[in-house]
Amino acid sequence: MRQIPVDTTGATVMVAQPPQLKLRDKKTGQVAVDNETGNNLMTVDVLFVMNGNAEVISVTVAEPDVSGQLAMGTPVALTGLVARPWENEFNGQKRHGISFRAVAVTSLAGDASKPKAA
Repeated sequence: MRQIPVDTTGATVMVAQPPQLKLRDKKTGQVAVDNETGNNLMTVDVLFVMNGNAEVISVTVAEPDVSGQLAMGTPVALTGLVARPWENEFNGQKRHGISFRAVAVTSLAGDASKPKAA
């Protein structure tokens, strides 16, 4: 499958919706898993702001690679972000789009919000 690296340098990225398990089949509730590791997959909706343009994108990442508290508005780093064009046909209708996958989603909130021990 063709993958296009996404340069996040100079972009502001923050959580729009906290991580949720990605479902392979919404009817049965079957959770999507990474084919290589067998880890559950998560989706994190992020607000991607660059050059005055803002987009909400849904990023897929393996569950162990989601780190830190990812509440709405939390600034994050998207390590190894790639875009993958896709196309399929269902009931005679063609659909296409771009999916996003990251190696890791990491909170950039830092330790400033944590109380310090005396």
